[in-house]
Amino acid sequence: MIWSRRTLFAAGLSLAAPSAPAAGLSASRLSFSVFRGEVKVGEHVMEFTGGPSAPVVTTEVSLLVKLGPVPVYRYRHHAVERWVAGRFASLDTTTNSNGKREKVIARRSTEGLTLETLKGPVAIPPTAAPLTHWNPEAFGGPLFNPQEGKLLRVSATRKGASQIALADGRLVNAQLWSIRGETEIDDWYDAAGVWTGLKGKVQDGSFIAYRRL
Repeated sequence: MIWSRRTLFAAGLSLAAPSAPAAGLSASRLSFSVFRGEVKVGEHVMEFTGGPSAPVVTTEVSLLVKLGPVPVYRYRHHAVERWVAGRFASLDTTTNSNGKREKVIARRSTEGLTLETLKGPVAIPPTAAPLTHWNPEAFGGPLFNPQEGKLLRVSATRKGASQIALADGRLVNAQLWSIRGETEIDDWYDAAGVWTGLKGKVQDGSFIAYRRL
């Protein structure tokens, strides 16, 4: 079994700078059940504080994959993301991926954007932002992987109206964005622009799905 955070969430663009983060701010909390096939393997929870002009987004991800009754993969991810006046300001993440620990620190200053990982500094455009999925308006700028701190090379296409199932089985109308390149990810956003679902292909060829609670 190979389960990779990079495969699940590594997606980004190289277009214009991201605009103000409006999507997702109509909800103070977003909670998703995470499925591999039809088996629930964890949860992804985001808390929004600070208000629309300076949002602070705290993310907690916990995954446990089993082969029968035997745990074969454990994953935990914590992130605190800040925006100020419509611009990405900072990110702090820690990750434990089956015992492999990673850390990313991103900071904006008057000189631009700095990015540090456990392996050292990473060069990054001053207009970049983390791909944390809740803000589809950020698809308009260069994005980096919030776990590994690497700039990403994919393209995103707005596919139009679609439907996505929530965790309780209800279908809701949503806007579909398709992300392709290093990975295959589809993201859905409801009529208010709130992140509603995700489907992604992992390294073993299987698929994971996010279903909003």
